[in-house]
Amino acid sequence: MAHNHESVSTSATDGRAHQQRLTMTLALTGTVFIAEVVGAIITGSLALLVDAGHMLTDMSVLIAATITAILMRRKPSNTRTWGWARLEVITAGVGALILLFVGIYALVESGMRLFGPSEADVRDPRLLLFFGILGLAANVGSIAILASQSKDNMNMKAAFLEVMNDALGSVAVVISAIVMMSTGWTGFDAVAGGIIALLMIPRAIALLRNAVKVLLEETPDGLDLDAVREHLEGVPHVVAVHDLHASTVSTGMPILTAHVVVEPGLTMQQAAEILEQLQDCLRDHFPVSVPHTTFQLEPQGYQSVSGERVHR
Repeated sequence: MAHNHESVSTSATDGRAHQQRLTMTLALTGTVFIAEVVGAIITGSLALLVDAGHMLTDMSVLIAATITAILMRRKPSNTRTWGWARLEVITAGVGALILLFVGIYALVESGMRLFGPSEADVRDPRLLLFFGILGLAANVGSIAILASQSKDNMNMKAAFLEVMNDALGSVAVVISAIVMMSTGWTGFDAVAGGIIALLMIPRAIALLRNAVKVLLEETPDGLDLDAVREHLEGVPHVVAVHDLHASTVSTGMPILTAHVVVEPGLTMQQAAEILEQLQDCLRDHFPVSVPHTTFQLEPQGYQSVSGERVHR
């Protein structure tokens, strides 16, 4: 049996940097959230209220992401052999669910204000413009903080998407205020609220889909197991490959395991060469880097755990 374990992409140093950036973003987001809640109460703006709700969602996701960044720095143990790596996927999935529910609520509320009887009117578009610009400035600052590490893992990507979505929401608030100041039509506030919701929902669904794929241990994108099996079976002295599995523990950590049936009577030196060729085959023929691979060599006719003999 052979194992190949390259260094994990999320090192302790990366985790510390992620934690610092997430904490800075959380401080900015929390400050603007309080300001937008006050602004929504004063102005009566749905767009600003939805954006404040989005900010609250951001805060929840950022808090969870910060905790995750701290925990992911812990070393694996006998009870958690992968450490806390999978936690970033769970955090991203929960954040996506929250974002999805907030988006649906905002969309429904927008429709009710536009097409149903409503007494909610924006009382001061100029004040709304002020709070919209304030929120946008904070979002731009958060984007600048997170941008360089937004692709490091799913946890950081979720946090980055949150502030990106919120920035678009702040843009909608600013546009809403300008339109109302120019035309006097306060109903555009509900339109802006609906636009913010429509921006939130697709991204939430995409992030949730990615998290579910990892949690269901689907084969990593770009890795065709039929092609993998074909290439592995082309290695000299290999008779067949079975129990071939590939999944992803967390971002940047795909794993692959396989039972490799070989010709009987091979020497230890030949077995070692086969293992090296299997590793080379996987590395050279496929675009996805698999840092964790396990190959179990079995002589032809070996009685497997399932009770079936493998013949070719």
